[in-house]
Amino acid sequence: MSSPTIVTFADGAASGDGVVQRIEPHGDGIVVVVDRTPFHPVDHTWPDQPGDAGAIAVDGAQVRVSEAVMAAVSDEGAFAVGADIPVKRGAEGWTWLVGHRLDGDAPAWLVPGASVRLSVDERARAALSRGHTACHLASLALDAALANLWRKEIASDPLGNPDFEGRANQSSRIHEDGAVDEYRLGKSLRKAGFDTETFAATLSAREAAVNATLAAWVATDAASRIVTEGPTIVDRRRWECDLPEGTVSFLCGGTHATSLGEFSSITVALDLSDPQLLVMTTTVHPAS
Repeated sequence: MSSPTIVTFADGAASGDGVVQRIEPHGDGIVVVVDRTPFHPVDHTWPDQPGDAGAIAVDGAQVRVSEAVMAAVSDEGAFAVGADIPVKRGAEGWTWLVGHRLDGDAPAWLVPGASVRLSVDERARAALSRGHTACHLASLALDAALANLWRKEIASDPLGNPDFEGRANQSSRIHEDGAVDEYRLGKSLRKAGFDTETFAATLSAREAAVNATLAAWVATDAASRIVTEGPTIVDRRRWECDLPEGTVSFLCGGTHATSLGEFSSITVALDLSDPQLLVMTTTVHPAS
């Protein structure tokens, strides 16, 4: 029986050594599983951050990894990748793995038992990490900007504001140096006490408030980090950031900037072209 993949990306690693455990066909290519990896995989249940790309190498020969993905094998031996995994991450009866997707066939030197060198595309990783951190900061700033639009009490976010993000977010897509989040402003949100009419009438002021908060936070160069509960891909991880209002901390499986000093600015644009759907586009300008 295989063991869960050990991951090192939470510590900032972008390269490392591993031993190939298995190679499985998948689509038009293959998925390579190693015992430990620096690659961050795209989550199969909440695919907000893309998986890392990079390379696997042995003695100077290398092959490109197009994306790291979640994989799992059941106690009965069924192997599944990504969206084909039929259970939530961490479910009992399954061993959880990181798969490295390769296009085409495996080269002759890439076989189970081979010792390999794994290298992540560091430029892309850094840009995705900035995008993910900015995404979280933007959601917290949005919660703060909308706090006075609630007529009823709801659960609070990590800064103590009404958790609009938790209530309304229906999708989040992180890309290099940015993100796009969608929020459903339907009947259920209005019944929960959110004043959608006032929000629509004051949209530009709310956007300005979010951007002012983000500018103030970026100016602090606050520390940002990942805190882990263990070394495997299914051990829980949290994102923490030391904002002026206090340290925020919540569950997150992605990668992040190590400091807000990595940003020149973070800005958002709020789009309510569909009155039932708020689209927030977050843009990062990296520090020089």
